[in-house]
Amino acid sequence: MSLFQISRFYATAPRARFALTTLALAALLAACGPSAAPPAGGPGAGGGAPPPAEVGVVTVSTADVGLVTELPGRLEASRVAQVRARAAGILQRRLFTEGSSVKAGQVLFEIDDAPYKAAFDSATASVAKAEANLMQASALAKRYEPLAAAKAVSQQELVAAQAAQKQAEADVAVTKAAAQTARINLNYAAVTAPIAGSIGRALVTEGALVGQGEATPLAVVQQINPMYVNFTQSAGDVMKLRQALEAGKLKRASGSQAASVRLVLEDGSEYARAGRLLFSDLTVDATSGQITLRAEVPNPDGTLLPGLYVRVRVEQAQASNAIVLPQQAVTRSAQGDTVMVVGADGKAKPRPVKVGGQQRGQWVILDGLQSGEQVMVDGFQKLRGDAPVKPVPWVAPGSQPSAPASAATAAAAPASAAPPAPAASAASR
Repeated sequence: MSLFQISRFYATAPRARFALTTLALAALLAACGPSAAPPAGGPGAGGGAPPPAEVGVVTVSTADVGLVTELPGRLEASRVAQVRARAAGILQRRLFTEGSSVKAGQVLFEIDDAPYKAAFDSATASVAKAEANLMQASALAKRYEPLAAAKAVSQQELVAAQAAQKQAEADVAVTKAAAQTARINLNYAAVTAPIAGSIGRALVTEGALVGQGEATPLAVVQQINPMYVNFTQSAGDVMKLRQALEAGKLKRASGSQAASVRLVLEDGSEYARAGRLLFSDLTVDATSGQITLRAEVPNPDGTLLPGLYVRVRVEQAQASNAIVLPQQAVTRSAQGDTVMVVGADGKAKPRPVKVGGQQRGQWVILDGLQSGEQVMVDGFQKLRGDAPVKPVPWVAPGSQPSAPASAATAAAAPASAAPPAPAASAASR
């Protein structure tokens, strides 16, 4: 539109000229007015304080907690017997399967018993001959008794007959003993298992000459149910434990003299069956300062094997009114052990505590905390001086999230995938 046309428009349309003037003044006032306030919490909010940082906490409670000590140990069969050849001869047969279970008295090997049978037969014949001589001597002594009374024979002849009877009785006893020895040697030709258990490999083969000069080892039988586990503990720790028990600071585990024992295998898994402590050695090793202990562990399935190295968890005592905390909640240093406690004012402050050991990967706190207090487990990097924090329940790694959080997440997912609003579609049109 040219300048001539605009001036003509103003001259011919007073109402339109007035409307345009009004719009121009309104636009000028809007441009000169105050700007819109920035949204709350935005960059122009004027430096407001940030919300408190969230930290994971656990609310502690007191209970009777077992004090578990983990020590290195080694498994050992409860009974071990060496099968040896006590009769000399050629080994003829092996009557067992290597690695199998055997019963006490079961025949394991057979040695050539022909010489022993001959010796036994000879001894048996000697017994019969001695008994015959005894019968004759007894009859003669009995016949001489009335004759000596009637003065038909001399008293000396009677005494000689009685002495011959006694000598014949002694000969019978000797020959019977020799026959018993021959029977024992004959029985030794059949080598039996001295105990019930698992037998290993045969140490000799058929055809070997055994028992010449010494009792030749043939095999080893081990009883592996139950098993023994031998382990050592510092003498200082044992003395401290005894003093605490005597002073009443601790009480015996399960109220009994036998401490509970658990085994941790080489792969880190815990053996399913618990054992019991049998004894503690009365002598301290002069070189290591350790005391040897032994425990008995049931092994009906044969899972445990002799010679296997394990970790032994011994619950020797229980602490009353103790608290269990995750290990990451406790800071250990040369100055002592501390935890961060969130108070009623929302501020986290360090608190010294006394650690009494561990139980299943957690520290046992003996002193320094009270039931109901909130102890920080996670979020230490969020602490800023004396600023307050927002405590939330701590969730262990790998645990399932709480139901409300899962529901909120599930509700948020459909909202994010919702179709655009109709207004947006209209605008696009």
